[in-house]
Amino acid sequence: MIAEPCIDTKDTACVEVCPVDCIHPKKDGAEFADVNKLYIDPETCIDCGACVPVCPVQAIFPQEELPEKWAGELHADRRRLVRTAEVALGCLPSRRMGSQPSRQGMDR
Repeated sequence: MIAEPCIDTKDTACVEVCPVDCIHPKKDGAEFADVNKLYIDPETCIDCGACVPVCPVQAIFPQEELPEKWAGELHADRRRLVRTAEVALGCLPSRRMGSQPSRQGMDR
């Protein structure tokens, strides 16, 4: 889990050491400029911890060790991952007036 200290820092040292390419977005990716911090895809992450010591702002934590003051980041990352998956699969929810995106799978 990448927490609040990464906001507006987006140092990619963690991306470079990740053996399974689970930290997003990449510096050369289209979405890099659009986000204010990096995030870890929990489905891909193998919990090796290689990213933790290279983070210059100490923003990376195992989910169960995330300080309470940054718990909101967990929910924001889950929403971001769902949105990324929807874009990749081409199944974005309709944005008709008054419609809300599905929250299915958000409470895992």
